[in-house]
Amino acid sequence: HADALEACREKYRYVMVDEYQDTNSAQFRLIHALTREHRNFCVVGDDDQSIYGWRGAEVANLLDLEKHFPEVKIVKLEQNYRSTTTILGAANAVIKNNTQRRGKKLWSENGAGNRIVLNTFESDEVEARTVVEQIEFNRMAHRIPWGQQAILFRTNLQSRAIETALRQGQVRYHLIGGQSYFDRREVRDFMAYLKAFINPHDDVSLLRIATVPARGLSDITMERLLSASQERSCSVFAAMKHTDVRASFSTKTVEALDEFVGLVERTRGCFEEGKAISLQGWSERFLEETGYLQEVRRLEKNPEVAEARLRNLKDLVTTLDGGSPPADKSAERLLEFLEQMSLDGNREEEKESAGDAVTLITMHSCKGLEYPHVFIVGLEDGLLPHSRSKVEGTLDEERRLFYVAITRAMKSLTISYCTARKKYGQMTPCHPSPFLKELPEELVECGNEKGRQPVAVDSGKNLFAAMRASLD
Repeated sequence: HADALEACREKYRYVMVDEYQDTNSAQFRLIHALTREHRNFCVVGDDDQSIYGWRGAEVANLLDLEKHFPEVKIVKLEQNYRSTTTILGAANAVIKNNTQRRGKKLWSENGAGNRIVLNTFESDEVEARTVVEQIEFNRMAHRIPWGQQAILFRTNLQSRAIETALRQGQVRYHLIGGQSYFDRREVRDFMAYLKAFINPHDDVSLLRIATVPARGLSDITMERLLSASQERSCSVFAAMKHTDVRASFSTKTVEALDEFVGLVERTRGCFEEGKAISLQGWSERFLEETGYLQEVRRLEKNPEVAEARLRNLKDLVTTLDGGSPPADKSAERLLEFLEQMSLDGNREEEKESAGDAVTLITMHSCKGLEYPHVFIVGLEDGLLPHSRSKVEGTLDEERRLFYVAITRAMKSLTISYCTARKKYGQMTPCHPSPFLKELPEELVECGNEKGRQPVAVDSGKNLFAAMRASLD
């Protein structure tokens, strides 16, 4: 369409493009076509922050700029106004290992600041708890608000342990770039079951679980029960047992009501006997015997999605006993668990203004953002770089992702990895990310599992040297 092209060229005499490293091939052809004649072209970009190759971005568009526009003038903007020189030194050291890049070196007048802290943990749950403890320590001891602290991670699957620890610590947070673990349907279903067993007069929870899995109670039946409960100023559970309410339903529906009421009362009786049973063991049996697991598989057309949902449930169930043998009454432990997990929903919603809340964000979502104090968790081989990168040949992009994560930090940066991580309900050994050995030894301070007590400088150097050696 030569006429349309000429009209666009005439209309758009000057073309400016931001985030040029994120353009795809179609966008490049459009830009090239528009500017081929007048050559009035200005772009802003950073090849070191090209992290969206998985959705079509081509970093070559920026790397080959002179090839397509020989007369272009390159201006390097290397002064950084955000981070300390220590943080920038680490970022520069990591990214220089990418060979296909434009040479540049960030610098700052913000001073050296604190060294980067590197922690090693025995599991992802210990990692999450310790990071939350450090966040609270920062808030209490150094008056650093939650809103100035952020936790960065590679995949959404990592959010479960972190969200759980934050809720247990009663720390307000909001999640960006993904769905909250506690907003997933299967998690909300099971939490509703637990709430209803503790308090069957919780109408919201009871109405959610009465029809999941299908047990002969239709939505119309539940609407009638809700209406009856409002007329009698009682709970839905009480209405289910009310003689005149039951009389208005068919025999088949009454049988379904009896079965559901019996399920709730039997379970409550189990908890109220005062026995210290394993909540995890009980939950696994309950989900199987009630048919909930089969219901998930039946309703979910994609088998992989179904199994992912079941793994979410399994991960939740394994946290019920708190990692130790049951010692207290089951009902009390269950109530404590629910109180810890049931934060105000507004605390984790993604909002433009979330108030004073810790930010949870994936590395892909954090580009362009900044936080005074940053925690990067899960720096393990297979997570960062991702296991797919070896097959897909995207190791350079994974390193750029690490670079982006590092440069989100303004004042302090704490990074960590685990020697084992829970996968599919089982602890799986992990190895540190090979990117860790690219960090300059003099910029890193090795912490311990308490997270806020750095080791002495000399021993820290020795430990870091040993860790680097183990990566070679």
